[in-house]
Amino acid sequence: MDWREHIVGDPEVLAGKPVVRGTRLAVDFLLGLFAAGWTEAQVRENYPQLTPESLRAVFAFAAETLGEDVFHPLRRRAV
Repeated sequence: MDWREHIVGDPEVLAGKPVVRGTRLAVDFLLGLFAAGWTEAQVRENYPQLTPESLRAVFAFAAETLGEDVFHPLRRRAV
């Protein structure tokens, strides 16, 4: 999948954060919903402007950008 058809960044929208084209729904926001346990059906019910393709693009974008050569080590949280 070519996520570029669905994910865009515009300095005038959310300070340039990657969003789903035609929305103000940021990729990190949507990933956070899934991380919190939301299902695809729940996300699409609450945000009907999203398509199955745009949601796949969110994951494709995340997979590609996390797979880049730059590695951001995770910090341990204090217990």
